[in-house]
Amino acid sequence: MTHRKPKGCTGLPPDILNTMQVSLCLSASQHHWIFPPSSHWNRPPLHASSWASGYYVSETDSGEIEAYAILRGLSEDSRSVELKRVVVAIPERGLGRRILRELQRITFHEFGAHRLFLDVFEDNSRARHIYESLGFRYEGIMRDAACRNGAWCNLHLMSILETEYHSLSS
Repeated sequence: MTHRKPKGCTGLPPDILNTMQVSLCLSASQHHWIFPPSSHWNRPPLHASSWASGYYVSETDSGEIEAYAILRGLSEDSRSVELKRVVVAIPERGLGRRILRELQRITFHEFGAHRLFLDVFEDNSRARHIYESLGFRYEGIMRDAACRNGAWCNLHLMSILETEYHSLSS
């Protein structure tokens, strides 16, 4: 397997670009997984931190970053993976939904996860609606879990289990 850095990676934090390499091209050279170098892209090295992360990048045809996502916990014994972040440059074009579907597929099929979870700001109803439409279920509120613009905010915890994902995708 060859490793290459995707074009137009200026939108990613420099520390990610300095320590990660692209291991897989998913479709039409527009979507890339970025992982620590490993001979088995779908299994983090055994010595990896329990919070081993995967970085997913979507590029335009001209190589500009249009979205990225971060998965954490890829080597957890619990097989519970966190969707840490999804960032889409221009919302309301369906890109976020397509990326989330692909992340679900990879999380459950490629990594063999049992659970995919995330947290979302309480006032982000658009994101909560998308997550619910993709099978994520509300688990509870993490009170005052994040500080945004100097104010404490609640986060909603949501997850989908592998059995729920497979029943939706069949």
